[in-house]
Amino acid sequence: MKLLKNYAFLALLLSLVFVACSKDDDNKPSSSSHKVYFKAVASTGSSISVAVWGYDGKTTTASSLSGTTWTSPEFEVPAGTIIANAAVSATGVNASSTLKLQVFVDGEMKDEGSSSGEILSASVSHSF
Repeated sequence: MKLLKNYAFLALLLSLVFVACSKDDDNKPSSSSHKVYFKAVASTGSSISVAVWGYDGKTTTASSLSGTTWTSPEFEVPAGTIIANAAVSATGVNASSTLKLQVFVDGEMKDEGSSSGEILSASVSHSF
């Protein structure tokens, strides 16, 4: 089981790196600062274990988490920010388990990522 958690964490980090390094030409820097936070909700009996979040490649990691919900601290992204993103890993109780991850910008939910199964890994990003 520990090996599966290690693989899930590695997949989580890699997905965040690929999202953060997107070369989409439509990504334009934000013209002003914004307040951002992320919220994860897992189905009953599941356990959130790791969260990685940040903006423009500046990341924060929280490990050894537990429970079915997690919310990042609200943080301010400065003007010039291109993207805010997060990834969360959890363990489900069965194949029907779910994990939902949302990004909130200035108090408004902007996007959502989800996952299902026993090994859960969801990511979400918001381009400014």
